[in-house]
Amino acid sequence: MKASYIQEEHEILRKSLRRFLEKEAYPSFQEWEDNGLIPRSFWKKLGGQGYLCPWLPEKYGGFEADFGYSVIINEELERVGTGLIGVGLHSDIVVPYLMAYGKEEQKERWLPKCTTGEIITAIAMTEPGAGSDLAAIRTSAVKHADHYVVNGEKTFITNGKHADLILLVCKTNVKTSPAHKGISLLLVEKDTEGFTKGNKLSKVGLHSQDTAELIFEDAKVPVTNLLGSEGEGFYYLMKHLQQERLIVAIGGIAACERMLEITIDYVKKREAFGRPVAAFQNTQFTLAELQTEVEIGRAFLDRTIEAHMNKEEVVKEVSMAKWWITDLVKKTAATCMQLHGGYGYMEEYEIARRYRDAPVAAIYAGSNEIMKTIIAKKMGLS
Repeated sequence: MKASYIQEEHEILRKSLRRFLEKEAYPSFQEWEDNGLIPRSFWKKLGGQGYLCPWLPEKYGGFEADFGYSVIINEELERVGTGLIGVGLHSDIVVPYLMAYGKEEQKERWLPKCTTGEIITAIAMTEPGAGSDLAAIRTSAVKHADHYVVNGEKTFITNGKHADLILLVCKTNVKTSPAHKGISLLLVEKDTEGFTKGNKLSKVGLHSQDTAELIFEDAKVPVTNLLGSEGEGFYYLMKHLQQERLIVAIGGIAACERMLEITIDYVKKREAFGRPVAAFQNTQFTLAELQTEVEIGRAFLDRTIEAHMNKEEVVKEVSMAKWWITDLVKKTAATCMQLHGGYGYMEEYEIARRYRDAPVAAIYAGSNEIMKTIIAKKMGLS
């Protein structure tokens, strides 16, 4: 059943993007996984075809596409591999902050290059001692004349090594109470004095996705790089987390669909005891149950996407979709690997990579435990 927000132009985009990825991504993805990095040349190819930030106004290089285009792009990138999540983070999570709160000179300076792939962005929230508890961050930014002096450390930063422009979450007022009122957002360029990128972090999965630590030691950031107003950063983040978590859920359901697709194909071809594995009742029931859950998740997600496109507040629904679908990703990966038998544990089979990549989606963009807390609050339970 096709979602109501998907129109003919969205399907045209899907076909053209899939052709592009079949040429430019699928043949090289294993090499990117082995090298631990997606080359910048691929980002520029994406930008050259209009696949980065298509929702931006034409004056900044976009073509004012609706969110349905972002859905298609994120789904098709996920079909290649979860290691491509950095593209969605750039286009649909970080750049929207710049568009929403940036001054015109900031937009003119950076947005056009965000659409071409010349600038890759990252958002730096998480710290060694602060993850889901955003108010506990310690990175500080103290104003001195025409610049801020920034000190602190960020970790688990997606696009951390590639990033040319980092949206830094920091405290411009460390004494205010409650603590979240002192949070501000700064735009930090890669060549900023006092700013260094740490080692690329070694992860269980997402091997091609560059994740790094960022270190600020008396880093000098111009006051003109403040995004929006001082002390408003927490509220900006809360407003945009709805779309961030929706992007995670979109990738999650696409991953589930891909894992089912390759597993169904495998059990039809693989034989045991003289007949296809697909002929066994256990296989049929297992996949029937999984297919049902994935389609239920897809239906709920499509309804939530449509509401989001209609500018409705769907914080509760997005939180539900994020935790339920990312838990389903883990279940789907484990079940599909089991149905592959011993071959599922071999690196040459896609399901092995999918199994490694699955768990982290339940952690980033707010852990699933936090999602349940938000849902309970929206239910009036706290």
